[in-house]
Amino acid sequence: CESLVGESEGEDRIRRLRRLFDTWPVFFRREWNRNWPFLVGFAITGTIITKFSLGLTEEDAKNSPFVQRHKR
Repeated sequence: CESLVGESEGEDRIRRLRRLFDTWPVFFRREWNRNWPFLVGFAITGTIITKFSLGLTEEDAKNSPFVQRHKR
């Protein structure tokens, strides 16, 4: 009889955990509505920083006061 009680308690625990944790598709669908501005802003900022960083040349570094001050 104890094994049956243990199984039902385990099943109850699993059901409670499933209510706490959604599946990945449910989680992403719900969180997308709250987080899309952050994600889009992060992507735009990363693109701008990458574009400017890749546009720098060695000549720009030689002429930069910042690089000259921090050169070792």
